[in-house]
Amino acid sequence: MSRIPEAPLFPMGEEFINDNFSGAVWLNMLIPLGSDLPVANVTFEPGCRNSWHEHMGGQVLLVTNGRGYYQEWGQPARELRPGDVVQIPAHAKHWHGAAKDSWFSHIAIEIHPEKGPATWLEPVSDDIYDALA
Repeated sequence: MSRIPEAPLFPMGEEFINDNFSGAVWLNMLIPLGSDLPVANVTFEPGCRNSWHEHMGGQVLLVTNGRGYYQEWGQPARELRPGDVVQIPAHAKHWHGAAKDSWFSHIAIEIHPEKGPATWLEPVSDDIYDALA
């Protein structure tokens, strides 16, 4: 299993305890919630993923470390690696998280936060996640 890099691009922050994640995740708010453009560094342990969810104003992910996945409802999952950018449209049902054998970090940029917080939905099934390479 791969390890967290010795010198990650951004500090991991604090462990974030939340039922919408299947494992351990760390959150470092680079620009705080309540600002015009909240920005967070999010780090997932291997095998951790978030539940299906939607952002009212959309979101952008900038992958900085490891290997992970992004999937919109009804579409195939997309493998993500450092340097990848994901532009998530407003109201697009999706999930993202780490590959089974890799830590995964991304910068999450909340677009139009004034439109409201994310709407959390059902967990990603093991069948969907286990089918990924």
